[in-house]
Amino acid sequence: MQDGEMAKTDNPEPIPQIPQIPQLGLSRERVLDAALRMADREGIEALSMRKLAQELGVKAMSLYNHVTNKDDILDAIVDIVISEIEVPDLGLDWKTAMRQRAISAHAVLLRHPWMTTTMVSRVNKGAAMLRYVDATLGCLHEAGFSLEMADYAWNAIDNHIYGFTLQELNFPFEAREYGEKAKNYISLIPCDRYPYLNQLAQNVMEGRYNGIYDFEFGLALILDGLERLR
Repeated sequence: MQDGEMAKTDNPEPIPQIPQIPQLGLSRERVLDAALRMADREGIEALSMRKLAQELGVKAMSLYNHVTNKDDILDAIVDIVISEIEVPDLGLDWKTAMRQRAISAHAVLLRHPWMTTTMVSRVNKGAAMLRYVDATLGCLHEAGFSLEMADYAWNAIDNHIYGFTLQELNFPFEAREYGEKAKNYISLIPCDRYPYLNQLAQNVMEGRYNGIYDFEFGLALILDGLERLR
């Protein structure tokens, strides 16, 4: 090698390229899944096309390639939640099947606090809803109720489910606080004016009664009443 001549070196090895992970593309399923998570987390009032797009990291207009509008989203997520409820098994005794259905529905509605008011304020015609209602009518009709009486019956049961669920979700304090709250409010219900209510509060304060409402108590009353009509 001559003076001043730089030594040649082998070509450096190329730096390995990290493969780019493509962004997960939008789909109707992904949009609805995000909408359901948002409703569960923030309430149905917080759900909008703009916020949903932000949740997904896309522009709002891109959502319209997969859903028609917000009403389409609401109908769809209602149907998704309905699919979580146990459908009555026509192979079981009707009271057992309807009891299991009611307990399942109550648990599902508690998991999705926005669902009850949304469901009862819409015309729900999704596949899961139609299957759920048809199986309910079928369970009651096969047990001997006319279709008309079956319609009355399942609506009576569902009114109990919805009302109890809304009360449980919106009651101003937890069941564990009943005794302490009774002490706070006992002065508002003096014995000379409200003797029965005062005694009930005393029972709660002294631990003789927990004051906790029982979902299955009301359900049993309805089912037993329907049995007499069957």
